[in-house]
Amino acid sequence: MRLLKFSNRQIGPTQLETHRLLLRRPAMQDFDAWAQLRLASEAFLRPYEPKWSSGELSKSSYRLRMRRQEADINSGRGLPWFLFDRANPEILFGGLTLSNIRHGVAQTATLGYWMGQPYAGHGYMREAVDAIAAHVFEVHNLHRIEAATLVDNMRSQKLLEKCKFQREGIARSYLKINDEWHDHVLFARLASDV
Repeated sequence: MRLLKFSNRQIGPTQLETHRLLLRRPAMQDFDAWAQLRLASEAFLRPYEPKWSSGELSKSSYRLRMRRQEADINSGRGLPWFLFDRANPEILFGGLTLSNIRHGVAQTATLGYWMGQPYAGHGYMREAVDAIAAHVFEVHNLHRIEAATLVDNMRSQKLLEKCKFQREGIARSYLKINDEWHDHVLFARLASDV
């Protein structure tokens, strides 16, 4: 059996473009835009995310996040993206991450995303999810992308369905959101789901 070395390996392009979006890997220079958007959208985001720490929006917390993401990219385990306005690339809309990427017999990844409140409901995340799915199916030869939403998060469930994800069932006490375990609806999209 041959072991593959993944360290210091960039996976694919660092940015993608769609009709309205520039999808780019997060960077330290994005801190101000990220912190301002997350702060302005705090009440909108918190019900759907793990409990925020007291320093959640600090520069040191962001720096640590960047280090973890870089390690995931270099190991082949993750692909994080920020969504920017293509016409004005200084405007950050939200973020999307493919994590827990598994090759071998699984060829799958887990999708997570967030959108700043002012930009929700405009189809930006649908555009981003479709672009990222096409990218990983074609460039990274993944077979499956998985996603999960809180049972009462109908907006996110509708997004996934519009992006050709199929509902697969309920996972009991699947993720700890806001310091409590919650059931989640599981979705998946296969490379063959065109």
